[in-house]
Amino acid sequence: MSSLLIREVPTEERPRERLIRYGAKNLSTEDLIAIILKTGTRDYSSRFLASEILKMVKDVSELKTLSLSRLISINGVGAVKAIEFLAALELGRRVYDGRVLDNDLKCNSAEKIFKHFRSELSGSKQEFFYCLYLNQQKKLIDKKLLFKGTLNRSLIHPREIFKEAYLSSAAYIICLHNHPSGNVIPSEEDINITNNLIKIGRLQGIPVIDHIIIGDSNYYSFYENDLMGR
Repeated sequence: MSSLLIREVPTEERPRERLIRYGAKNLSTEDLIAIILKTGTRDYSSRFLASEILKMVKDVSELKTLSLSRLISINGVGAVKAIEFLAALELGRRVYDGRVLDNDLKCNSAEKIFKHFRSELSGSKQEFFYCLYLNQQKKLIDKKLLFKGTLNRSLIHPREIFKEAYLSSAAYIICLHNHPSGNVIPSEEDINITNNLIKIGRLQGIPVIDHIIIGDSNYYSFYENDLMGR
């Protein structure tokens, strides 16, 4: 059925019509993706393109690991369709993640931060370095993804971290990144980076008050382990 163009499929069996008749919960994953893609191409239906996307993963939970470049590699899925699909995935994650960061984020809420970012970073094959920017009451102002890839001092540029702090008028900073291996014990490089940022934060008058390492099922907080005072 997926190889047929949508116009060749009986009206009542088309994804949108099936959603209207049966509700979104009763549609296949393939049909839901086809609706997000909206249209196919001259040669491929949206349902066929949806089936090609599903061939890239073992199960639906792995859809969140697909990158823009991988989606675009599918013949018929251009940049616009790929971007809209990734946006839909992220929106769904936010809707169903009941542990969204709120205005009460404080330096002793490492567990809360972990619960939020665990769903966002689970299954990631590379490291992501975020900074959370807080006001004088230690309430969340903004979060920024600043660096990707294996972390080292040559990649972590303090000027970027503190530039964003000045732009958001932040009073405090919390850093966090993930370990794809799942092992949250800080490496020597993690410790050196943290100590360097603590020193710069003191000089800049914008203290770095925690650095949290995220794993698949646990986390490590420099603050909770009394490592922010060196």
